[in-house]
Amino acid sequence: MVRMEIALLMIMSFVAFVYFSAEKKNHKLHKTFSILLLVVIIHLIFDGITIYTVNHLDTVPVLLNNIFHRIFIGTMVLVVFLFYEYIAILIEEETGKPRRLDLVAKIYLAIAELGVLVLPVHYAVTAQGNYSDGIHVSVCYISTTFYLILCGGLLVSNWKQIDRKKKFAIGVALLVEVVVCILQGLHHTWLISGMGITLMTMSFYLTLENPDILRGELVEQKMSMLYLKSQVNPHFLYNTLDTIRIQAQLNDDKPVADLLMRLVDFFRLSVKVDRQMVALDDELELLEAYMELMCYRYPELICNYDIDPNLGGVLVPNFILQPIVENSLLHGLKNKGYRGEVTIAAQLSAENPEYMEIQVKDSGSGFTEGAKEKVDELLLHYDKQAPKLEGNSIGVLNVQKRIKLLCGKKCGLWYTENKAGGVTAHMLLPVNEEM
Repeated sequence: MVRMEIALLMIMSFVAFVYFSAEKKNHKLHKTFSILLLVVIIHLIFDGITIYTVNHLDTVPVLLNNIFHRIFIGTMVLVVFLFYEYIAILIEEETGKPRRLDLVAKIYLAIAELGVLVLPVHYAVTAQGNYSDGIHVSVCYISTTFYLILCGGLLVSNWKQIDRKKKFAIGVALLVEVVVCILQGLHHTWLISGMGITLMTMSFYLTLENPDILRGELVEQKMSMLYLKSQVNPHFLYNTLDTIRIQAQLNDDKPVADLLMRLVDFFRLSVKVDRQMVALDDELELLEAYMELMCYRYPELICNYDIDPNLGGVLVPNFILQPIVENSLLHGLKNKGYRGEVTIAAQLSAENPEYMEIQVKDSGSGFTEGAKEKVDELLLHYDKQAPKLEGNSIGVLNVQKRIKLLCGKKCGLWYTENKAGGVTAHMLLPVNEEM
């Protein structure tokens, strides 16, 4: 049996190596899976040790054997809790519903781990092999049953709202663990709990956490961003250069140099694609260069900023503000002859200080009839839309896709209509300076 545990440990160690060395999204779901991988490896180590020690009770000191078994059972309980936590976060991201059972799950974890530490350990000696039994090992069975019930309840109650692939991964993982638990319960000497945990982990890894899949998504989004940056409205470039040319003819002075400098700044900043995430201050620097040129070109266009200075270092997806502001100008203020205001604000979310909300508010003509419904539908079902390479909503869709990919499904872009006229674009982003 120890051979099987060694094989499982080698498999999970290789999976962990591949996973940790690959580029991946860095938010709560994937951090939880990272912790799960590490705890599974520790558990498999002590699983192999206890299989050896329980079958050598005559040579291994009882105290040492007890310590190994307590670590083995304790890590088993922690593993099944982390499985619940991973599934709960996954379903929360899919449905947007808060995790209401987290406190119960954590309280039970604390009680179970306390039981692991203080309850007596007993061993059964049989002709087929030895194993631990009694009240101490019951903590393992009860904990696994408890967390499987929680996971099953989450899956069933949110069945219609969960993506098909994710339903499959969760369902297979739960089914595997149920079958392994039943077999282990019927045949105590089989000692196959490590196999169940490995198979559960692999079901999530192969379907949801595979680095090749994540890398493919990142490449797709990076290509969309590169294309988006390459498609900066050529009319903007031509018209701005024409404005500079006319200004140079009429007045050979400092404003011309300033305009040229801002134009250079804009294109210098807009082609920087070496990082997926940049500081909010860097993103605003690009936007300010763009808006100074636009305001010079359209003197009755006013741009205001209301930025919390404490948020300047927060990391945001690269190149998300300029496409949204340009969208406001072209679809909101163009019909008004570019007369009006655009206000860019960034503040901590009033509902959750772990997030910030960026708003782009314009005083334009607002949505045409039926337009908002189309935009809402596009943003809601962003994951079912192919990356757009043309059309009016290229910026909106690509920004939504990249926010969801890089920041998690809780975050994203949505629009509201202003009572006084015009439209406000809202972006919810995590406050994280170390992504």
